[in-house]
Amino acid sequence: MHGNPIDVPARRYRSGAAALTDRLTAALPAGTLHFSTPVTAIAATDDGLDVHTPDTVHRADHVVLAVPPALALARIDLVDGLPADLVLLAESTPVWMGAVTKVVAVYEDAFWRRDGLAGAAFSRTGPLREIHDMSGPDGSPAALFGFAPATGPGFRQAVVGQLTDLFGPAARCGELHVQDWSAEHWTSPRGVQFLNDYSSFGHPLYQRAALDGRLHRASTETAADQPGHVESALAGGERAAHAVLTAYQDKSQEPQIAEQSIVDSFLNEHVSLLSTRSNFHSNAWNKFPSRALRARLNWVAPSDRVSPGQPTRFGGKPQD
Repeated sequence: MHGNPIDVPARRYRSGAAALTDRLTAALPAGTLHFSTPVTAIAATDDGLDVHTPDTVHRADHVVLAVPPALALARIDLVDGLPADLVLLAESTPVWMGAVTKVVAVYEDAFWRRDGLAGAAFSRTGPLREIHDMSGPDGSPAALFGFAPATGPGFRQAVVGQLTDLFGPAARCGELHVQDWSAEHWTSPRGVQFLNDYSSFGHPLYQRAALDGRLHRASTETAADQPGHVESALAGGERAAHAVLTAYQDKSQEPQIAEQSIVDSFLNEHVSLLSTRSNFHSNAWNKFPSRALRARLNWVAPSDRVSPGQPTRFGGKPQD
């Protein structure tokens, strides 16, 4: 069969997604970021918001929450100041991938490429429901990754067995890294596995600022288009930034934002089209929120592009 949606060109950060935030935060003034400083409460005042941490209180005109709504309610005291309908919505909104386990299998080389395999598969006969090639553009570092709904006794052995069935005996030699997001305190609230109403993603209530127009949401769950993808996280950030800047338009001072050239240089240096086919859906990519940003992200060196005639196979079986 031809045209499987998992077997399409994919774009990925050459240095990992953290390279984007690292590059942007490096441009911020010293002392702007506070690490290992959880926010415990956000309270409205007559002229702004008080942001409480274990050690101090910060006064802000506007606050942007870039964490899942359900997690924000579970970790930050917000309930007394939020409308009841927004609280109920946030409590029931799933955390994207919050109840999922991610597995990365690292190998000495991308052996599946030598066999003409795409390193991609859907499966219902093992713990990993979907698998993708996570290797660099030149196959190094070499890795496969997949998602599983849960872990349990014998999980690692079952993963190795599944990868071996799909990609051959060489898959037994990988080094497994397992990340259960449901067990992460700062990623998922308790009971995250019971949050399954995905129709609440991008709800209109998330598009409106709360607490007298001062509290904004920018997580992927709040985006109306392509929730769960990088596009929606960026769309949420753009929406929140626009709301804050608009609120300042009649004031003499506006908050300073990073120069666009910082983003430009990062994207030109770190984003490329993989030389394999993987899981980043091309139709989602084309809906990137900012046309200018999308144009920069779509730029890749010709040598990074997939050859139109490159033979591939899907999963462990040939494509006809």
